[in-house]
Amino acid sequence: MGCDSQAGQMAGGRISVKNLTWIVLWLLPLSWIHVVCAGAIASNADEKPFSHDTVVEMAAQLSRAPFAEPQKIPEALTEIDYSTYRRINFQKDAAVWGGTPTPFSIQLFAPGFLYKALIDIGVVENGQPIPVALSESSFNVPDESLGRLLAEIGKYAGFRLHYPINRPDYDDEFVVFQGASYFRGVSKGQVYGLSARGLAIDVAGPKGEEFPLFKRFWIERPSKHQDAIVVHALLDSKRVTGAYRFGIYPGAPTWMDVDVILFPRQDVEHVGLAPLTSMFMHGGIDRSNIPDYRPAVHDSEGLLMENGNEEKIWRPLNNPRNLQVSAFMGENPKGFGLIQRHRQFEYYQDLEAKYHLRPSAWIEPQGDWGRGHVALFEIPSDSEANDNIVAFWKPEQGLKKDQPYAYSYRLSWPDTMPKKMGKLRVVRTAGGQKLFADKKNEIVIDYSPLKADEIDGIDIDAWISAGAVLESRIEPNPHIGGARVFITFDLQNADVAELRVQLRKNGQPIGMTWLYRLISQEWPS
Repeated sequence: MGCDSQAGQMAGGRISVKNLTWIVLWLLPLSWIHVVCAGAIASNADEKPFSHDTVVEMAAQLSRAPFAEPQKIPEALTEIDYSTYRRINFQKDAAVWGGTPTPFSIQLFAPGFLYKALIDIGVVENGQPIPVALSESSFNVPDESLGRLLAEIGKYAGFRLHYPINRPDYDDEFVVFQGASYFRGVSKGQVYGLSARGLAIDVAGPKGEEFPLFKRFWIERPSKHQDAIVVHALLDSKRVTGAYRFGIYPGAPTWMDVDVILFPRQDVEHVGLAPLTSMFMHGGIDRSNIPDYRPAVHDSEGLLMENGNEEKIWRPLNNPRNLQVSAFMGENPKGFGLIQRHRQFEYYQDLEAKYHLRPSAWIEPQGDWGRGHVALFEIPSDSEANDNIVAFWKPEQGLKKDQPYAYSYRLSWPDTMPKKMGKLRVVRTAGGQKLFADKKNEIVIDYSPLKADEIDGIDIDAWISAGAVLESRIEPNPHIGGARVFITFDLQNADVAELRVQLRKNGQPIGMTWLYRLISQEWPS
């Protein structure tokens, strides 16, 4: 079969690879065969059209076979350091669909450094799946031998999507899939922060966490009139496989409709749906125990939840000395997410990390998710390079062997809290001691908006699971157009206590419910 420089053009697009030096044979489980030359595509006339059902069938078929470890990169690529890996960059002029009528384009990540699993990436054009080939010139490399090795391997570590979300003359990177089942997104005016995952299994478990892998992707080519793009993914892990469909809409905010079908090989008790992973070092209540000129360092500052009865709950995050696991029970949740609320540079004072521009992430289940709980893991950390916060929904019954499990949700990347969270919100939390008086521990919670004349008649419902609430009061805070609530408490030798605060008027709750876990090591008596 011959290859020529024009064969790579389909529907106005090009699977762009420069050197015509090798051929990749792509063999799919459903008896599809694609022969792809570097810079050219040859299509089998008998191949079946691609759809999401294709991925579902592959995931189901994969679940009936024993788990096979993913193909790993050679030692020469695992040994390169971070600085070397950063110098391996995809050729921008080789971007898939670059320079074509579609406003979307794709750039690829090379395997190496921490990214050891090899994955297959293809596109879908005119209903047909086409693998994206790799040659020696696909990447700018610091050493020619790396380029030859990458071409020999012929697979990738991930990809990123580009679209003009900030200005019409520049294609911004707005979504990246790289590493296990991790992916990140940004909206207009944001920089990357927290991550989402396809699935979480045995987080912080005694035998170690199981990390499912997106082992294969198919990216549908949008028309020039479309403002959304569809990505399909095949997930594999020791105990479960899955078919994922991401309908991705870049903008303000960027959002994704995610449809999932899981096929368990075994029972999986500790499974997390729609998991989010973030970083919290210090800020708000949690004060840094090391000298730091920055008053706050975090990708997310709180867990926001709306349960099935539409109660809105705000839980500030913590960087504890010991692992803390919290479970917020419920049924058919309306939403949950990790929120980066403060958007002012002055709050963080970090010129490089730009924490004030990092996104929040909000999960909105589609349909009924049944009984379960939102799980929050707060892991001790001494480095902002570590993700030490994990949140997800844990279904009550987990996953059962040979019983497919389907669910859907919308994931958005807003600046702060979703608008549906109501008018009266928690806008700040801080804590410390009343040093000028009796050195009692005290929490202050700011609510806004709230007029001064609306404060009369508001009752504070403050409850603590151990110890005692000594005093609670509310007063106007004209600086935020709201009110400040003061809670003075004594743990009374308790190691841990849950503190819950809710404002009420005429016996009815108003605004958000505020929750926090008090740990005696952090609150001297």
